[in-house]
Amino acid sequence: MLQTRIIAPAEGAYQFPLLIKRLLMSGSRYEKTREIVYRDQLRYSYLTLNERIARLANVLTEAGVKAGDTVAVMDWDSHRYLECMFAIPMIGAVVHTINVRLSPEQILYTMNHADDRFVLVNSEFVGLYQAIAGQLTTVEKTILLTDGPEKTTELPGLVGEYEQLLAAASPHYDFPDFDENSVATTFYTTGTTGNPKGVYFTHRQLVLHTMGVATVTGSIDSIRLLGTDDVYMPITPMFHVHAWGIPYVATMLGLKQVYPGRYDPELLVKLWRDEKVSFSHCVPTILQMLLNAKGAQNEDFGGWKIIIGGSALNRALYEAAKARGIQLTAAYGMSETCPLVACAHLNEELLAGSEDECVTYRIKAGVPVPLVEAAIVDGDGRFLPADGEAQGELVLRAPWLTMGYYREEAKSEELWAGGWLHTGDVATLDSMGVIDIRDRIKDVIKTGGEWVSSLDLEDLISRHPAVREVAVVGIADPQWGERPFALLVVRDGASIDARVLKEHLKPFVELGHINKWAIPSQIALVTEIPKTSVGKLDKKRIRIDIVEWQASNSAFLSTL
Repeated sequence: MLQTRIIAPAEGAYQFPLLIKRLLMSGSRYEKTREIVYRDQLRYSYLTLNERIARLANVLTEAGVKAGDTVAVMDWDSHRYLECMFAIPMIGAVVHTINVRLSPEQILYTMNHADDRFVLVNSEFVGLYQAIAGQLTTVEKTILLTDGPEKTTELPGLVGEYEQLLAAASPHYDFPDFDENSVATTFYTTGTTGNPKGVYFTHRQLVLHTMGVATVTGSIDSIRLLGTDDVYMPITPMFHVHAWGIPYVATMLGLKQVYPGRYDPELLVKLWRDEKVSFSHCVPTILQMLLNAKGAQNEDFGGWKIIIGGSALNRALYEAAKARGIQLTAAYGMSETCPLVACAHLNEELLAGSEDECVTYRIKAGVPVPLVEAAIVDGDGRFLPADGEAQGELVLRAPWLTMGYYREEAKSEELWAGGWLHTGDVATLDSMGVIDIRDRIKDVIKTGGEWVSSLDLEDLISRHPAVREVAVVGIADPQWGERPFALLVVRDGASIDARVLKEHLKPFVELGHINKWAIPSQIALVTEIPKTSVGKLDKKRIRIDIVEWQASNSAFLSTL
């Protein structure tokens, strides 16, 4: 074993644990009068934020919440959610951010599996909660969250209404020190099969992730995104990987923060304009929805910087946003990674190249952020060269990756096989360290003896001027094994069919970007493409729909 030198700390030296409370304490030092804004209904300063978090801690403690308990939150993006993200873990409990877009059966499963003891419920979800309350096995008490005048409702174990409880509570709380490896947050990620899986993160992990995000967004000049003068508004649900951890960063730096509640494209545009929002993050489908909003038409969004993650950023969306004044930056992560592990970066060599080459690298997954290690492996776990050509599964190491799935020993061992976290994504690494995600392992299409990336096809198809949205999946074919199948949403007043799409893709075959087997022989024209609960393309549902359409010879279909 390596012999290292260890020196005992001086007697009385303070052992400084990395706790979420340290992030909160920092923000009000910088800008005490900066505002936390909720929709067009409420605004208050950082001093008030700290006071409200102390009040909430008192409310929870008096209701019986103890260190180690799990407290669930069912709310839209709000000031209340921000307060919960601090107060709950700061008293030593675990905040469970419930994905309110899951089915009632899945929500019930996650709450029982997580051993939720206390639940904060937005009035919009009271009906859903009442429907499952009789089957909850561990919940003891609830607190009502509401924007409306009605402050009471029928909830089992109701303690009271959030604002009334806070108003009656003390504005002072002595938040204790404890082990930085204590679990702070948990939530559930859905896969293609089986029940949702619980991931969890400690105080130490969240503090380190916060520092990593702050560093990469604020210090790397080619992607300068976030500083203390920016105004932050999430367009990613706070139940989805703690809104990518950005609320912790924004609070630590004392940024003005704007929380939009339930997403309404028109309200998002209004809040951007009225509050002078300059930094956000979202998945591609949500950005597309926002750009198509009535209030966004003819709007110049100059100065708005947006991180795109969750799904691949294609060139067409990048160019469309750029034309409207938005600076898009691709980033990569997943629920299991807290989430940020890579962000687009242009080094001096790339900045000296053409604009087209710069765009190519701005829309890739990017370079691993500080403290992250990335590699690619083959099916036997052997490491592959970082030459930009070899494709394999992306595996990761970082101090903020989940250590496993809660109460899922076998799946946890599979996740961490060989001591690296397995992402399930096919990728390449090049000599500059750039990660290029080629596809999910389960979404790669094998046709004509060749591997076809559904992401590459989606990118190329999206460049046709008639295409507003696209999703590509592989479907079974008796001759070729699989064939690509494309779902298209067409822009208003435009038209396209399978033959027109073939002509659009042929030049990319001639240039060697794709092989001839990649051209779909059949497409479906639809008004909407199925999405998951967090706005990603739902390729599992798409495959089921296609089989049904083909069986019925649906009018949606267009065939070569």
